[in-house]
Amino acid sequence: MVNVDPKTKLVLPVKKRGLFFNLWLGSEKEYFMENLAMLLTSGMDILSSIRAVKSEIRSRRMKEIIMNVEDEVESGSSLWRALEKSKVIPSHIIFLIRLGEETGRLSENLKLVVVQQQKDRELKSRIKSAMIYPVVVLSLTVIVGLGIAWFILPRLATVFSSLRLELPAITRAMIAVGNFLNAYGSIVVPICLGLASVLIYLFFFYPKTKFIGQAILFFLPGTKKLIKEVELTRFGYVLGTLLRAGLLVTYAVDSLSKATPLKSYQKLYNHLTESIEEGSSFDRAFSEYKNSGRLIPVPVQQMVAAGEQSGHLHDTLFKIGETFERKTEDTTKNLSIVLEPILLVIVWIGVVAVALSVILPIYSLIGGLSD
Repeated sequence: MVNVDPKTKLVLPVKKRGLFFNLWLGSEKEYFMENLAMLLTSGMDILSSIRAVKSEIRSRRMKEIIMNVEDEVESGSSLWRALEKSKVIPSHIIFLIRLGEETGRLSENLKLVVVQQQKDRELKSRIKSAMIYPVVVLSLTVIVGLGIAWFILPRLATVFSSLRLELPAITRAMIAVGNFLNAYGSIVVPICLGLASVLIYLFFFYPKTKFIGQAILFFLPGTKKLIKEVELTRFGYVLGTLLRAGLLVTYAVDSLSKATPLKSYQKLYNHLTESIEEGSSFDRAFSEYKNSGRLIPVPVQQMVAAGEQSGHLHDTLFKIGETFERKTEDTTKNLSIVLEPILLVIVWIGVVAVALSVILPIYSLIGGLSD
């Protein structure tokens, strides 16, 4: 399949997008997988199903990706290999699709994929809704603080400088900040905002350095609990889904390490993969890893070990996922309540600092007049 320029009627090659261009296709990927599973379940062949879903996609980028997948399948490639080349599907889902194709259970495994995507979407939605309140409050605090420092403090500095008073230290500091922003604010403020944006990107988004931001979040009281619960939910559901589909334990744990964005958990899962490949049980693999209880609580490790011994590991993992999914829901509801006092203290400190810098000179002036 090819692209045709509508003006020149020349045949154009289909552009292959890199991973960077596939970051914002979340809902479209879910739509593609859900409808593909539904059509395959109804008895339609893979190629016809891909074409039917493609006709309903509106995004130009997603259409190009599906066209590439269609070309690969049409030329004789398997679906899992075509999706792997597209770089839009996580590796643990690719494993499920591959296993489904090789065992003749593709439609059943795609249903598991859809369920897994729904779980991921619900988790992300809860986290986003929990973070809206603190982000809005902090953003407004920064904006109001910059407005006061940039526009109000220079005027107060002019007024207080005309008075022959010995100003308090806090007022002199505020005046110095006001004068500095009045002279260099148009240069300094954009630089500071740009630097903050770069640091946020480096600490939380850039692949090679985002482990720093993860470490910071993992030690904060409110977010540490939420991050651990979200990861344990992923641990239970993803690993349980892969094992239920028939994937070997080593492949399942290895794909789990690729599914998590957290470096600390990736190291743990890589250790589990290597240890299990050497013949160790989950219980022994956990005990060999230093401070494994900090990442996966000991009771959860004992549940996994018991499930492995009884031969019902995937059922145990699903119970772990369900348990921590409920805990995640409760934590996200309470997160704003936990962060609210901290945010109020930050706002209170800023308000008190500005108020004292203005009120103290006024009291000095009134005292001078009465004398």
